[in-house]
Amino acid sequence: MSTFMTLKNHFLIAMPALLDPNFFRSVTYICEHDAEGALGIIINQPINVYLENVFKQIGIDNIHPMIKQQIVFAGGPVHRERGFVLHDSQNTYKNTLKISETISLTTSPDILEAIAENRGPGLFLFALGYAQWTPGQLETELATNAWLSGPASSEVIFTLPVEQRWRAAAALMGVDVDRLSDNMGHA
Repeated sequence: MSTFMTLKNHFLIAMPALLDPNFFRSVTYICEHDAEGALGIIINQPINVYLENVFKQIGIDNIHPMIKQQIVFAGGPVHRERGFVLHDSQNTYKNTLKISETISLTTSPDILEAIAENRGPGLFLFALGYAQWTPGQLETELATNAWLSGPASSEVIFTLPVEQRWRAAAALMGVDVDRLSDNMGHA
């Protein structure tokens, strides 16, 4: 009997040969992974949108000045109209999924209101959309060397500058992505 190896609370680091524009040089934080598939949020693809714009579109007008210019991320190619908040696990909200002891994912409006008023989580990343894999799809992509996978880090998600996250996530596993070939295959 085989045991399922979950990648929940892990990073997927796109290999240099993965040229799909949705995932090129991406770091995806895996929030769920089981026999039914996987769901993750890309943490290093900022878009030209600020939280102020998102909040105003959904009717939140009382926005703390420190929050207005927070950047929004492209969390993945699925449901790009939906917001997802990765955040520290100090507080829970209406629809919070605790992923690890330190990281949670919330999709309910109560977290957005708390963030707008600067009383939300101390560390957070707001993304539009998510990445999703059907049963067995992620395992197949890993077997064809499309991704590296390794343990996640709150620091990489929340505090490291965006342009450093791809290299830093790989470095957590001792991998220098600049030394990797862009040719995929097997030896």
